[in-house]
Amino acid sequence: MWRMKGALLAAVIVAALPGCKIIKTPTAEEKAAAAAKDAFDPKARVDAIWQPQVVPYFEKKAGELKDVTQLATSSPDQAGEKYGNPHKQSSSPWTYAVKFTGTVITADTASRAATLDVDTNGDGKADAKVQIGPALRGTALRDTLDFVNFNEFKNQIEWAQFGKAFNEKANAAFLAAVPRDGLVGKTVTVIGAYPLPGEGQPPLVTPSELTVGS
Repeated sequence: MWRMKGALLAAVIVAALPGCKIIKTPTAEEKAAAAAKDAFDPKARVDAIWQPQVVPYFEKKAGELKDVTQLATSSPDQAGEKYGNPHKQSSSPWTYAVKFTGTVITADTASRAATLDVDTNGDGKADAKVQIGPALRGTALRDTLDFVNFNEFKNQIEWAQFGKAFNEKANAAFLAAVPRDGLVGKTVTVIGAYPLPGEGQPPLVTPSELTVGS
């Protein structure tokens, strides 16, 4: 009798819990795979927006170097609103999108942080210093974009990795192909971005596009 009552009670309990199911505890390998899937990938994120968004943005946003530098010197905020990211964090410095064509007067290619001094007006003086890497300083490309926002990222580390990924993309896309010899006297055409430089210093431009002519 008691056995029958016990069996009946068990059947009632099971029937009362139709949604009850056993939850499998994930293995260490499964946890690692899930974490890897959800991990932040700055390279993939930049790759996804580079050609459809970043390159066209700079082509449209960039002003002629002379115009941008003159306005940035007299009114950094006004220049930032016109040639930069008006939605930037208030504590962040302005960066500006520029374009220019000029002659290479000095090429420092012995360092990994290689640069070209470019004369854009024919006076024999450098109007811009262009980074050609492979080591690129700063995050001017990221900071000039008005469609990326720090608040979209989990923390400062992800934001910094995202900025570095733009420099790595520029290297992979075109800077690695720039020759390191015979550049002095060559004509270069550049689109890119720079932060407000120190007084008396030429802008340090990180290219989003760069071509070398004759």
